[in-house]
Amino acid sequence: MSVMEAAPAPPRPVWSSPGVRMGALAVLVCAAACADLFAGRGVTGEGVRAVLLGGGGDPMAEHIVLQLRLPRLLVALVAGASLGVAGLVLQSALRNPLAGPEVTGVTPGAVLGAVAATGLGLAGWDSPTAVVVAACLGGFAGAGLLWLLAGREKGDPEQTAVYGVLVSAVLAGLTAVVLLVAPGELGSVVQWLIGSTEGRVWQHWHLLWPWALVWGAAAWLLSAPLTLLRCGDEQASAAGLNPGRGRAAALVCAVALTAGAVSAVGALGFVGLLVPHLALAVFGADLRIALPGAALLGAVVVCGADAAAQLLSRLLVVALDADRLTLPVGALTTFVGAGLLLVVARRRTDER
Repeated sequence: MSVMEAAPAPPRPVWSSPGVRMGALAVLVCAAACADLFAGRGVTGEGVRAVLLGGGGDPMAEHIVLQLRLPRLLVALVAGASLGVAGLVLQSALRNPLAGPEVTGVTPGAVLGAVAATGLGLAGWDSPTAVVVAACLGGFAGAGLLWLLAGREKGDPEQTAVYGVLVSAVLAGLTAVVLLVAPGELGSVVQWLIGSTEGRVWQHWHLLWPWALVWGAAAWLLSAPLTLLRCGDEQASAAGLNPGRGRAAALVCAVALTAGAVSAVGALGFVGLLVPHLALAVFGADLRIALPGAALLGAVVVCGADAAAQLLSRLLVVALDADRLTLPVGALTTFVGAGLLLVVARRRTDER
């Protein structure tokens, strides 16, 4: 046996282990959560620590931390996780890297449902249960319209992308019509149009986390069919999977997760579109690992963006001398996400 044959294989880097990467993401989630909890106005960092450590203190500080900041933090985490998983499920089922909830009719449909229900007086920002139902109905209607238009193309990625943009534009136009019919509701629905975590309370959390847990688990159980669908309908059929049924089940999970997130925080731009790309880059194509990774990444992105939005709001208040000025987290995710999307698009163009 030669020296070359007897030489041991080089050790794998510690960072290559999925468990280590998942642990690092969990640490990032904790860091983003702490930043979000301490970033708000009204209570100093010392006041937050005193409340969390049970050291007593101002009753107003306890109310702000325990009844406003903590549920807001938890809702941001779960909404981000839901959007991350929903985006990865959509991109895998439709075999389209641009098939985020924002451009497949799912998010615009959910927003339309929430806005229409508010305009008709059936729901409101302070009635989470009715909003969840309305957002789900709208999200499924948007996905159903895309399915009717693109279903006959057997999941062709290019056709699906084109139809998705058209459906999203139509639903956005219908939302504008609703706002014209009921202009008095503009103030209450603009939060759904932009995306905001302001005013999230424990009622929103109690409604969101069981919904996200059930549909997130269902999406993970579909990881094997989704992996086959990523390879194409012919390969999926050869492996014994019915592509139509598998894609339909995946779309149901994605729509349900998106609708739950939208009903809680509104339309957070580009989260469901870009987080899946990060998850695949970090964890690879094995969706059994990439789906939980997308959930953690989505939680980090939304929670971190919420903390950054609160810090920027404090700076803007000082700079502009406006006491009630608040930067919605959706505005920040849209701005940053659009920039990242341009960078990715230019990099792909240069590679070609």
